[in-house]
Amino acid sequence: MSDDALDVPISGDTIKLGQFLKLANVIESGAHAKLVLADGVVTVNGEVEVRRGRQLSVGDAVEVAGEVFLVGEGHGTR
Repeated sequence: MSDDALDVPISGDTIKLGQFLKLANVIESGAHAKLVLADGVVTVNGEVEVRRGRQLSVGDAVEVAGEVFLVGEGHGTR
């Protein structure tokens, strides 16, 4: 994994892949997520992922076209 991975904090314990991609500013919309995932260019922890609804947890690594994003622990509000 690259040392220059970007940490993207989430507000809970898990997040759906499509939501995470939007939060990380990788995609613009759910429809865009569908297209990017269908191209097979997204990996989660080294495995190609095509499901927008895949649940990610803190510590997971998402790679899109050579850029790595880590699911980070956020400052959840209660």
